[in-house]
Amino acid sequence: MTAGKNWSVISRLNHWIFGLAMIAMLAFGIYLHEFVPRGPDKGLLIGYHKAAGVLVLIFGLWRVGYRLFNGFLEDASPMPKWQSVSAKVVHWVLLISVIAMPLSGLIGSYFGGHDIDVFGLFTVYGAMEPSKATGNIFMGMHGAFAKLTILSLVLHVAGAYKHHLIDKDDTLKRMVGRS
Repeated sequence: MTAGKNWSVISRLNHWIFGLAMIAMLAFGIYLHEFVPRGPDKGLLIGYHKAAGVLVLIFGLWRVGYRLFNGFLEDASPMPKWQSVSAKVVHWVLLISVIAMPLSGLIGSYFGGHDIDVFGLFTVYGAMEPSKATGNIFMGMHGAFAKLTILSLVLHVAGAYKHHLIDKDDTLKRMVGRS
């Protein structure tokens, strides 16, 4: 379990590296969905998104496993019960999204019959007998997880700034190693 008042260096690195990776993947996914017209260029970019998503899933399994094994710190300062519960719910949604988001995209791609070349390192093969309906269900879940993840990230960042600027406690400081 995590002891003391500060996050370990590994916890902080996991948090920041994975947080930035998720934000980058979300931004890239939105860019692909909203701004890139159909065509070979879009297919190539989707391939990069999928390849990065497989790596995000692998690192995400490490991230979630490490967090579950090491536990969570106590709240940095006393706060109303609803805030403490809300923070825990947002953290759990983010941890679940770390796995569910890339996994739903991977499964959707699999059932769509699409192979994923992971930057030449290895290939995740699509289903021999694709199921468009099943693929569409998982891609729909992928999109829903994206929206839920974005909402949770906004709440997470807003909460961190609230603790730092209004409550003036060590919540944000201990995630940057300065408490």
